[in-house]
Amino acid sequence: MLEKVLPYAMLKAKPNLELRIRTLKKDWATVYDMLSGKENKKFGWDEHRQMVVAEDAVWNSYINPLRKMLK
Repeated sequence: MLEKVLPYAMLKAKPNLELRIRTLKKDWATVYDMLSGKENKKFGWDEHRQMVVAEDAVWNSYINPLRKMLK
């Protein structure tokens, strides 16, 4: 079906879907750790907006070590 819609794109559905599934699993693991991890009790879930919420200081303490790792 993908080849019919985009005949010259040379895309294969299976590898793209597998990559998307891996990305979703990784993202889900991150959110799960935020909400249920021992060290991250300060994160919460906003049911109305369907998103993780926290005070700015909590986000900064979570993100700053990640920024240092990426540099």
